[in-house]
Amino acid sequence: MSATISPLAPKSFPELPEISGVRLATAAAGLKYEGRTDVLLAVFDEPAQIAGVFTTSKCTSAPVDWCKQNLAKGVVRAIMVNSGNANAFTGKKGLASVELSAAILSKATGFAADELYLASTGVIGEPLPAEKFEGVADGLVADAVADKWMDAAKAIMTTDTYPKLSTRTVKLGEATVTLNGIAKGAGMIAPDMATMLGFLFTDAPIKASTLQSLLSECVGGSFNSITVDSDTSTSDTVLLAATGAVGDEWIEDSADPRLAEFRAALSSMMLELAQMIVRDGEGATKFVEVQVEGAESDASAKRIALAIANSPLMKTAFAGEDANWGRVVMAVGKAGEPADRDKLAIWFGDIRVAVEGERDPDYSEEDASAVMKEDEIILKVDLGIGQGRATVWTCDLTKEYVAINGDYRS
Repeated sequence: MSATISPLAPKSFPELPEISGVRLATAAAGLKYEGRTDVLLAVFDEPAQIAGVFTTSKCTSAPVDWCKQNLAKGVVRAIMVNSGNANAFTGKKGLASVELSAAILSKATGFAADELYLASTGVIGEPLPAEKFEGVADGLVADAVADKWMDAAKAIMTTDTYPKLSTRTVKLGEATVTLNGIAKGAGMIAPDMATMLGFLFTDAPIKASTLQSLLSECVGGSFNSITVDSDTSTSDTVLLAATGAVGDEWIEDSADPRLAEFRAALSSMMLELAQMIVRDGEGATKFVEVQVEGAESDASAKRIALAIANSPLMKTAFAGEDANWGRVVMAVGKAGEPADRDKLAIWFGDIRVAVEGERDPDYSEEDASAVMKEDEIILKVDLGIGQGRATVWTCDLTKEYVAINGDYRS
């Protein structure tokens, strides 16, 4: 956690309402730093329904494997998250540590191990001293309360400079339901599920299979559409839990018309959290929206948008406030997607800088440079060959990013 808050941070943070059926607690277990809050527990009063999406990395962390294994049951009684240690690339010790963590939590809660979910974030390759959970587990269970959302968001931070929280209230049939979400992430952020941790909660009565459909659907335009540095974490986990405390009839069909507002709210909340992660990108000073249209397909547009957003040359140009549209052309060309040089058009903000394969005849360096001086920049590309479109969000690449990651393990 940095002492300096990102210049792109929100001006204020929402006060999240209680979610009936879920309580929260935090503690300092001393997993990496002494005296720093590094454990979060979310405990459910009754069995809740759960869905999850995880990293597509081939080197997944032990907690990711544990959660995937438990997800088939679709029921959750508690979620425990730690920061400071990712418990990734820890071999058999990693498996042993999640089993010990679950055993400690099971003893403290009285819940079955396959209804407990674990997530870890921090340094890769260091064994997790799971025995330290023994010193805090009973206290976490005893201290859990319904209104500790800000503390929960802070407990899972690593290089984050601010907590990430969001909430929505919507109608679900005749009932009014609440969604709350917290997330963490600032570096090792690339869209391959979601390079971060996210925990979403609702009191809506939605069965696990339907929750899974909703979560998988909404992740594409939110957590899967952000990138800070093109690196996909070993530990990415997003869990969505529904207590069912509000309303009587459980919804089991993702096509149920009553879900219309809920689906929109979930998508909106996930996008807000995803954008908070980009705004907290390590060393970031610019928030950049990359819009690609006129591509052969939506999938092609997204690959091109990501090629632009992930380009170190583009990202350093944003940092240096240089309207270098030639680098946009480079990124489009290297993406490996259908493109026609002589149909390409590029805008920085509302300033068109290139059209029909060459510099715009009305190009103004002064106007383009003015756009680049803004904290928030929209870069638009029109390929002119189809109807495909996509939007992704990224940030600039600064010297501070190098400084943060140059001594991350120190």
